[in-house]
Amino acid sequence: MSEAFSKSRAGAPPLFFDREALGLRALAAAGARVPAVREVSDEGITIDRVESGGHRTAASEEAFGRELAALHRTTGERYGSIDGEPTAYLGDCPVDLTPCDSLAESWLERRVVPLTRECVQRGQLDASSLADAERLTAEHLGPVEAPTLVHGDLWAGNRLVDERGRSWLIDPCAHYAHREVDLAMMQLFGGFSGRAFAAYTEDLPLADGWELRVPAFQSVPLLVHVLLFGGGYAVQAAEALRTAAC
Repeated sequence: MSEAFSKSRAGAPPLFFDREALGLRALAAAGARVPAVREVSDEGITIDRVESGGHRTAASEEAFGRELAALHRTTGERYGSIDGEPTAYLGDCPVDLTPCDSLAESWLERRVVPLTRECVQRGQLDASSLADAERLTAEHLGPVEAPTLVHGDLWAGNRLVDERGRSWLIDPCAHYAHREVDLAMMQLFGGFSGRAFAAYTEDLPLADGWELRVPAFQSVPLLVHVLLFGGGYAVQAAEALRTAAC
């Protein structure tokens, strides 16, 4: 039996670890390689330990791209929460995953605009950023696609590579969204090679103009980073909103 990995947090926000466990189980059910959940409580979670430290090679990157495409073939009826519970966290930041019939409501009305407004109220962004956020519409999010199961926080640190070169996903904010949410996050902080993107698009091509939509789908993680860390993220978030709204 594999070793266990536990993490805990006294006074964790409501459902903090429950949402992580739900996401891991949902990704596993969709065929993704994730550590199994052993126990979960209000103040902690125990999962199987993944022995990472493997090297990312051309083969591992291509395999990851195809595995992500396979994951994104899992679709749902509505955008947002997997189980109807709106409470969710991107890192330590609360985000609203109330189930919605449209991507625009889920992504823009319940996340982009409220998060931008909070940044403005805290003095971290100018009012012009809120104006940019409020100009975003469904057309800025591309052609309508079925709500897709996404990892939701797919930066390089949430992908582990084991000694056999296999990729594992950890720490998800899993929900139903546009699949470009994961691809945009992968490009935000680097750590994924062009081979992964090429393999993905070979298996599951993207709609025309996807490159122009990257700022719109990077806006939520950037706004979350502004709220959690401040600093230079404000410049990046403001630029993403401005570019997305053009």
